[in-house]
Amino acid sequence: MSSLHKSTKRNYLERVNDKEFPKSKAATLAKKFDFDYWDGDRRINYGGYSYKPGRWTKVAQEMINTYNLKSDSKILDIGCGKGYLLYEFRKLLPECEVFGIDISEYAIKNSHEKVRENLKLGSANNLPFNSKMFDLVISINTLHNLYCFDLFSALKEIERVAKINKYICVESYRNEEEKANLLYWQVTCEAFNNPKEWEWWFNQSGYTGDYSYIYFS
Repeated sequence: MSSLHKSTKRNYLERVNDKEFPKSKAATLAKKFDFDYWDGDRRINYGGYSYKPGRWTKVAQEMINTYNLKSDSKILDIGCGKGYLLYEFRKLLPECEVFGIDISEYAIKNSHEKVRENLKLGSANNLPFNSKMFDLVISINTLHNLYCFDLFSALKEIERVAKINKYICVESYRNEEEKANLLYWQVTCEAFNNPKEWEWWFNQSGYTGDYSYIYFS
């Protein structure tokens, strides 16, 4: 995930001090996870989240290799957004079963048409799937948007629905500069944890999967 994250240039002070969309206004709009979050002004969030061929291909391929996914594998993406990563899995493994869940009705309605029928509206803390159903469960840049009580439940739910393989990626910080940058840039984050705190959450919830962090350097 680092290569995708670092491909974006960020002006942290400009983000906070914008006259039209100051941080509080941007966050209020973003937390609706509607048009403004996905396809509105870049000063609010993505500024237009459209499918770009190849952008997620490397990520999907590395996961396929790392977790030894096969043609009959079942994959769940929690916080799937518009389903672009799931579509890349489907392109690389045409017979695999992909599923996604997201709280954004707008994202699902505007998702990639090739995977839309397998996307559900719902929350990470109450997954509508059977236990031990998936060969890989992933959640990228999502769980840090949850309050602590929902975060605990979500981690337990991920553990429940996965057979073995699980991977999550969350925002974090290693020093005061990265903490300030995270606070300046984020618009939806609710769980501000350094790596040791994240590991405490993993241990408390019984999460046994893989994880990585995004830092705002």
